[in-house]
Amino acid sequence: MFPRFGRRALASAGVTGHTTDLNADGARFDVVGIGNALVDVISNAHDDFLVDQGMVKGSMDLIDTDRAVELYRALETSVEMSGGSAANTMCGVASFGGSAAYIGKITDDELGHVFGHDMLAVGVQFRAGGADNDVPTGRCIIVVTPDAERTMNTYLGASSLLTPDDLDEDAIAAGKVLYMEGYLFDRDEAKAAFRRAAEVAHDAGRMVSLTLSDSFCVDRHRDDFRSLVSDEVDLLFGNEAELISLYETETFDQAVAELRRHCEFAAVTVGAKGSIIITGDDMIEVAVQPVPRVVDTTGAGDLYAAGFLHGLTKGETLERCGQLGSIAAAEVISHVGPRPLVELRTLVR
Repeated sequence: MFPRFGRRALASAGVTGHTTDLNADGARFDVVGIGNALVDVISNAHDDFLVDQGMVKGSMDLIDTDRAVELYRALETSVEMSGGSAANTMCGVASFGGSAAYIGKITDDELGHVFGHDMLAVGVQFRAGGADNDVPTGRCIIVVTPDAERTMNTYLGASSLLTPDDLDEDAIAAGKVLYMEGYLFDRDEAKAAFRRAAEVAHDAGRMVSLTLSDSFCVDRHRDDFRSLVSDEVDLLFGNEAELISLYETETFDQAVAELRRHCEFAAVTVGAKGSIIITGDDMIEVAVQPVPRVVDTTGAGDLYAAGFLHGLTKGETLERCGQLGSIAAAEVISHVGPRPLVELRTLVR
């Protein structure tokens, strides 16, 4: 029932029943995240710009280096800020008042400097991997038209080239929880980096968590994901569809049964129904936090994880962890953008 390293990590973490008491010996951070270090480049433009650039309105495309440079130069004005799924989660942890560090790969270029400066500005310690000056910093170019429609072009760039050598192992060992982003799991070097990071964390008696990120990620690397979860992961984040995809089951209940054979516990979002926290012998249902109007669901899962992890590192019950996740997700879906517009700590006082 326990992952290969999970029994050691969980014994020191003290995850029993519905309470948590993580090992804090020598910890400098509550959470250390690893993921794709991307800069969100947001620009307002009219539909004519989309036509001129051959962009399909409302689409999300992966682009190559030449196209990324071409689009970036074509923008008249833009707002640039650090982005990426796990980076959003770490910013959420900091917004709750927690301490967070982030490991991602950038290049020594203009957008790389933007990413590093922006993470520090929101209170997250940034640990950049070794720069790859031949590959530009990754970016997500988001064009917003007057009708508020978002058209996205993502260039992974240097962010996808993370290797074990890029890891700050001292930082990983100093975090109560390691949080790894499934979007980064495409290349063999990144898979090796995840394995090494988990090993470092478990050797230090820390907890290892993983977010599945997207069903398409799971579909591409299902066997490797299953192996990673079984061998290394103590806490799994995902949604209902991702969990069913991971274990190729017909129903959610069947996926839960498989999960319990391989992972200690999980926090699974189920859309408008809220979330379910799955342990070895229980399922804790947590309702959504109501919002007057859902504006943009981008970042909802990232911020749910932030709230859950913040509660976990502060010794809250698992139910309360889920509630904090719901509070954070509700804030971020009430406006455009994947980061909170208010300090999350003010919403739970």
